[in-house]
Amino acid sequence: MTRVRDGRTGRWFVRGFIACGLIALGAIGSLVLLHGKETFSPSLPSPVAAPTSAQPFPTTEPAAVEVANDAEVEVMLAPESVAQAGIKTVEVSVVEPRASTEVPGVVTANAYREVKVTPLAGGIVRKVHAELGTAVRQGAPLATLFSAELADAQTKYLSMRAMLEADHRRRERTRKLVDIGAASRQELEEVTAVHAGHATEVEAARQRLLLLGLSRKQVDALTHPRQVTADVMVPAPIDGVITGRSANLGQVVGMGEELFVVTNLSDVWVVGDLYEQDFQRVRVGSEATITTPAYPELRLQGRVSYIDPRVDPQTRTAKVRVEVPNPDGQLRLGMYMTMVFSTASGAPVVVVPRAAVQTIGGRQVVFVAVPDEDGRFVQRTVTLGALAGGSYTVLQGLQSGEVVVTEGSFFLRAESLRNAPSG
Repeated sequence: MTRVRDGRTGRWFVRGFIACGLIALGAIGSLVLLHGKETFSPSLPSPVAAPTSAQPFPTTEPAAVEVANDAEVEVMLAPESVAQAGIKTVEVSVVEPRASTEVPGVVTANAYREVKVTPLAGGIVRKVHAELGTAVRQGAPLATLFSAELADAQTKYLSMRAMLEADHRRRERTRKLVDIGAASRQELEEVTAVHAGHATEVEAARQRLLLLGLSRKQVDALTHPRQVTADVMVPAPIDGVITGRSANLGQVVGMGEELFVVTNLSDVWVVGDLYEQDFQRVRVGSEATITTPAYPELRLQGRVSYIDPRVDPQTRTAKVRVEVPNPDGQLRLGMYMTMVFSTASGAPVVVVPRAAVQTIGGRQVVFVAVPDEDGRFVQRTVTLGALAGGSYTVLQGLQSGEVVVTEGSFFLRAESLRNAPSG
């Protein structure tokens, strides 16, 4: 009996051990299956790689959107929805790429509108009519000189004129005598020759007075020694501003000595230093934009009018000149300026405004308006180049003449994500 109980007990022990093992294996298998479902679920897409620094816009959409938007997506809006979204469009354009070269510059006077004023006769300065910075009109008196040279020239003119009148009377008398036979033809010819010589001397004296500053009216009115004057008026040769003065009261000056500088500042030159490496980009006729720290909002447009053919051996630069208008006199001589030259840098390219570009799943897209179908837009993937002046260069995806959405493109982006196919 005891043996029988010991045998039954052994068999029950073996059976219990096998049952525990089977339960443990079942639990381990269940855990493995659950973990496999969570890790290798075929219903979820693979994760999207993080955006790189080469992408112009950050990627913010989930991976499912990137897969769903591989196909072209159309967005249809009712007219009232288009108005509410504030959608605006612009036609894609083709522009010529431009390169900019910036150099410092200084305002200088237009040398062709700057005149050095000199007296036509030497003398002593009796009066100065203009000061530095004074605006003058052409012909206005700048200074008055006392000139003995002018007085002598007037006296000589009167003397020559008196001799000419005497010769004229003598010639007439001789002609009458010849007519009645009281004088020979030779005497008449001699008197006529003397008369012609004196006429030439009178005209030379008259021109001398005009050169010394007297007007034709003053010369014609000069008939008596009491009218002789020694005052020489130095007039302004052009309209402008007195930018230089060396005349002072009592100063003795000679003919041709500089007394004033009159400059017309209605337009000025901006002169800068152009480096050798920029010679091939900046040429005569290149467009230039001129700015100055003195007037931050002032932008002047001009073109290069001159580039010095000589290169400075010390700085390895050549002078470049741009003529700009200065009607209000804002630009003063010596002011610092910044000169930016714009030159063509390649073949024409398609550009699109920055506001038209949206990012979906790591791709840059634009929304193209379908021609003759109001409210219908097509999402188009584009390849972009550099950003310049608020516009992107389009390397692929758009053509000139197509119409893209600018303002309101974010609203269309949201609609395209909502309507994008999920499979």
